[in-house]
Amino acid sequence: MTVDRRTFLQGLGAGALGALTGLAPTAAAERPLPAFDAADSDAFWQAVRAQFPLRDDPLYLNTGGLGPVSQPVLDTVAAVTRQLQEHCETGHGLLEPAREAMARFIGASVAEVCFVRNATEGNSIIAAGLALAPGDEVIFETHAHPGGSFPWLNQAKQRGVVVKLFEPDPASAEGNLARILALVTPRTKVIQVSHITCTTGLVFPVASIAEFARARGIWFHIDGAQAAGMIPLDLHRLGCDSYAFSGHKWLGGPHETGVLYLRRDRLEAVAPTGIGAYSGELPQLPGELKYLGAAARHEYGTRNAALVAGLAAAVRFQEQIGRDRIAAHGRELADLLIDGCARIAGIELLTPPAPGLRASITTIRHARADAHKFFGYLMEKHRLRCRPVTEQDLGAVRISTHVFTAAADCERIIAAVRAAARDL
Repeated sequence: MTVDRRTFLQGLGAGALGALTGLAPTAAAERPLPAFDAADSDAFWQAVRAQFPLRDDPLYLNTGGLGPVSQPVLDTVAAVTRQLQEHCETGHGLLEPAREAMARFIGASVAEVCFVRNATEGNSIIAAGLALAPGDEVIFETHAHPGGSFPWLNQAKQRGVVVKLFEPDPASAEGNLARILALVTPRTKVIQVSHITCTTGLVFPVASIAEFARARGIWFHIDGAQAAGMIPLDLHRLGCDSYAFSGHKWLGGPHETGVLYLRRDRLEAVAPTGIGAYSGELPQLPGELKYLGAAARHEYGTRNAALVAGLAAAVRFQEQIGRDRIAAHGRELADLLIDGCARIAGIELLTPPAPGLRASITTIRHARADAHKFFGYLMEKHRLRCRPVTEQDLGAVRISTHVFTAAADCERIIAAVRAAARDL
């Protein structure tokens, strides 16, 4: 892209685009919530629930797989899509306001935010872009999602990178650090963990791992698919080199949205592996391509600006609810589930019991039924849409509690699990 063209598109932000097309994407997202009263919070959370067109049957408990979007997000995507099509505009100018909103949300600078399609794409950019040689080692946990493990296994096939795995320690943060340390050698170049595992909801001590890796010159990447939107993030304070997450889970963004955070002083360490007109500058051919001096160098081609605008609307909606409030609500509901399920004979809790090692995911196992049978019973007999956990032969069911889940829902879940313990 030429300098003149990029300058024009960056200047064509929401205000300028609005003058051209009548576009006002933020207006669709304005749906006020009542004041939060800690003494009687039900009215607040009912108002939040009312913002989702999600049906009540079945009761949805799988945000860890796919999070429903709120009406403000749907309104934004529909309005932007319609208005861009009415004027046949790309909407590229909407990306920078969205990038500013996302940077604020995750505790990063604007230059460190790259919009991707999902966490998998972000993980893949890091895995393929780092200068790794045959025999270089990458460490990650056995509970990594395929979107986190496959990019590195692909590098093992393509470049001879050595993958080393550790089993998460559900008992202590120190135990997880020790298990990583036991695998580190002079050839270790990368450590990756899931901020929160997709299997049991274990929360890794990511700040401590970041400090550990930095002291040894090891790249530290985090798959944050299960964290962004569940718990507040401050990536500068956390200290990782890179972080990837999907917008379509706990954040409640549109499908095929995500973010890759790439720390500014580590930008040059990740070579662009997919590139196009928006990745750099080249006034004319022939000439020297100069990469964009920001993480957005990994973006290329015409984007679906309406989806990115919808992702920014999801950020605004979470900020309206309150990020700490969201985390506390999900954790409180998980506490109810853990306390209730722990009292049921024949039900085993796989989520770490220590509060510091868990958040809004609860994973339980039935002593006599496999994951699919347990999941099917809860769905068919009690209309609970959970998620079977078959990874690493865990044979369990995962329950996600989020902003649209209520305490009464947890009582219903506990009653259904109690029935499953009796009937299966």
